[in-house]
Amino acid sequence: MKPIRKSPGRKAEVQRKWRTLGCLFLIFVFVSVAAGQRDKEEPTAILNFLVIKEDNGKPVRSAAVIMHPVGTSGKQGRGGLELKTDADGKTSFDGVPYGKLRVQVLASGFQTFGEDYDVDRAKLNLTIKLKRPQGQYSIYESHPEEKKDEKKDDKTPPADPNAKPQ
Repeated sequence: MKPIRKSPGRKAEVQRKWRTLGCLFLIFVFVSVAAGQRDKEEPTAILNFLVIKEDNGKPVRSAAVIMHPVGTSGKQGRGGLELKTDADGKTSFDGVPYGKLRVQVLASGFQTFGEDYDVDRAKLNLTIKLKRPQGQYSIYESHPEEKKDEKKDDKTPPADPNAKPQ
């Protein structure tokens, strides 16, 4: 024969209700504290970027604008955010905290741009001019702008390193 199970009594039912109310109260407290901390957050700024070509001022589309926070020691912080420019060379981001910000811009066919900015206003408009890549320096090409060492017109032959002293 199976033992007969008794249904939970009134006492167990009351305890379950109190536990549920306690959990709801704790959730309410955590949400209230989080909302209060959100009000105390530091101010943020809106950054508007315009990326153009340096030689003709035309917009650069699909350029990657990468933002990294910079610490007080000048060291780049972890994390970051990447934006892409539109057909007009523009992109923007709302919610950048005040302080130092390292901005890098990468675009195909252009030199990489990088500079640190101090975000200290609610709205900051940044115009970035990208340069075309420079030619590589080769020792095999002539460089007229450099001074060449003038060689002596000395007719004496160089000394033989293997010769014995007399």
